[in-house]
Amino acid sequence: MSQLARAGKMPVLPSLVAHTGERAGVRFLEFFAVQIRNPHTRRAYARAVSEFLAWCQSVGVTSLPDVQSLHVASWIELEARHVSAPTSPPRRV
Repeated sequence: MSQLARAGKMPVLPSLVAHTGERAGVRFLEFFAVQIRNPHTRRAYARAVSEFLAWCQSVGVTSLPDVQSLHVASWIELEARHVSAPTSPPRRV
């Protein structure tokens, strides 16, 4: 049983997801609860998706089906300016 189900309350859906319909909301929650087993990864992905969808709304995307690859690429480019990429440890030979 996932932590989402045990928590006793439903997580707040990003508004672009919530306004798309009940099925979209259920699928959104299922993805995080079923596909991502590690709770830390789940929280990180949920935070990133929420930030992305909030950004989409701020640039005028009003519907989840209207999100395009260009939106994703633009957001990633903007985020890359603020967050440094993870580095790999030095390789020992």
